Amino acid sequence: MNKVLIIIPAYNEAENIEKVVDNIIDNFPQYDYVIVNDGSTDATRKICKARRYNLLDLPINLGLGGAIKSGIKYANYYQYEYAVQIDGDGQHNPEYIADMMDSMRKNDTDIVIGSRFVTQKKPFNMRMLGSNLISLAIFITTGKKIQDVTSGMRLFNKRMIKRFGYKMNYGPEPDTLAFLLNCGVKVEEVQVTMSEREAGTSYLTMGRSISYMVHMLYGILIFQWFRKKER
Repeated sequence: MNKVLIIIPAYNEAENIEKVVDNIIDNFPQYDYVIVNDGSTDATRKICKARRYNLLDLPINLGLGGAIKSGIKYANYYQYEYAVQIDGDGQHNPEYIADMMDSMRKNDTDIVIGSRFVTQKKPFNMRMLGSNLISLAIFITTGKKIQDVTSGMRLFNKRMIKRFGYKMNYGPEPDTLAFLLNCGVKVEEVQVTMSEREAGTSYLTMGRSISYMVHMLYGILIFQWFRKKER
């Protein structure tokens, strides 16, 4: 068994999932993978079954947090040392996992984020305005600057696999990153290049994006201080 598991949460990714998984199988056989089908209503499950992909099939839609937690529990059950989250829409390139692993090992890091903005500047638009506000909130409350707070490409070590899999309030979101930083968890970023979604529809509409930003700011600036710190 490989030490690294790629977790691919997928909700209605029938148009993208084959390209994502075949790329891993053909070009990155050093990594294992699991698709977490998050109660898709399209042909995602049918395609994965027909292609005999490694599939964790959730009977209902749990949302991104629930899908990631399911994949993390899978990683812990099968004793993987590392788990890396990538999206099912094809925007994350597995070639950067090696750089993320190098950073984790060299710097004894718990979480490594595949970031678009370590060496590249953020574009000026409404989405990045929200990202900047969340990044500022994290810096104010932790003293740590996280450039790409909403990146869905994250690498977790064994300690984080156990925490994210079995702690009730641990989700793959910026408010949890802020909380973990204040618990002494080491988080670093590695520069990556991400592709644009080629097919399908993103979950984040404008309304959901605004709601997400407000929720994250509340969690970072207020709610995290009521959570029990764990070292």
